[in-house]
Amino acid sequence: MIDKKTIYLAQTDTTVGFLSADRLGLAKAKKRDAKQPFLYCVDTFKKQKKLVRTPKKYRTFVRRSQKTTFLYPNKKAVRVVNDKSHNQLLKNFDFLYSTSANENKKSFLLHYAYAQADIIIETKEGFHENSASTFIKLTKSKKNIIR
Repeated sequence: MIDKKTIYLAQTDTTVGFLSADRLGLAKAKKRDAKQPFLYCVDTFKKQKKLVRTPKKYRTFVRRSQKTTFLYPNKKAVRVVNDKSHNQLLKNFDFLYSTSANENKKSFLLHYAYAQADIIIETKEGFHENSASTFIKLTKSKKNIIR
């Protein structure tokens, strides 16, 4: 059985990240305010539909986007992941909260990430930092690139 309080350290499709079904546990691991929202990672658009409604105008755009997080009108930030190894973890959950594997407002340190994680999922390539996902805010009528 999968423990929903577990914090995973894994190479995500963008960078090294913490993933968990426990939002409060992630906030504690990051040493940040628990009220600050996390992004949701899902492996299929079917699961995404359970969390948010994509404005009709942008449905094709969202489906074709890669390594992009969308902030929806209901204030949830959701990314549908296309990376095979990352999807192996996500397929066991409806969604996982995701964040970079570093202390809040600080740069990535591998020993800090190891200390905070309950389970470490490392591939033969190891961990490497890449750029963060593109972040786009969607409203019914327009889209704004935030990052």
